[in-house]
Amino acid sequence: MVAVDVDDTLCLTEAACFDLENEVLARIGRPPMRRAVHLATWGQTLLEAMPLRSPGVDLGRFEAVYREVLREYVGEGLLDVVAQENLDALDALAGAGRTVALLTSRTEAEVEHLVDPSHVLAGRVSGVFHGGNTRFGKPDPRAFDELLAAGGLEPSECVYVGDSPGDAAAANGAGLRFVACLQSGVRARADFAPHQVDAFIDAFPEVVAVVARLS
Repeated sequence: MVAVDVDDTLCLTEAACFDLENEVLARIGRPPMRRAVHLATWGQTLLEAMPLRSPGVDLGRFEAVYREVLREYVGEGLLDVVAQENLDALDALAGAGRTVALLTSRTEAEVEHLVDPSHVLAGRVSGVFHGGNTRFGKPDPRAFDELLAAGGLEPSECVYVGDSPGDAAAANGAGLRFVACLQSGVRARADFAPHQVDAFIDAFPEVVAVVARLS
């Protein structure tokens, strides 16, 4: 199985999320956050990061408005656009006999559109594992428990593709092989120095050849 992270792996989202969250802050009368703060906390769950991104923010109010703005951004094609070459890569993995699943730290509300039967990912992934159907989140290695159990897989039978050191830590701890995707430019190879990385890719479509090589 190939397990894939969503943010800045399958689709490039950090810049879009920065704009989205600042739109939410504006609507609830809060000043905008700085990009440096967003980058420094990127990879944390949203409600874990927001007190750092906007100290004193009312999380309940933020979350309610966030859901509205998220639907707007998705509907307008401003967030979670999966590039055709990435869809082609998923199809190539399937053609090579690989099962693909998504594993993300997002909440259930944040992935609602991704699991819709009309979404382009429908039929391309066997499951979407997120904060609503897993007991633990990355970097906890137990974040993979439900995914592995659902597939009846041993960790050695799974490769995880992600973009952050937290992704690497979770995969390493769980005994999965790990592929680091650097396409977003948010992180560099040096950021992964404390972790085992089986391969680096500069763009998601490279995963097809890398997985073939690791098998």
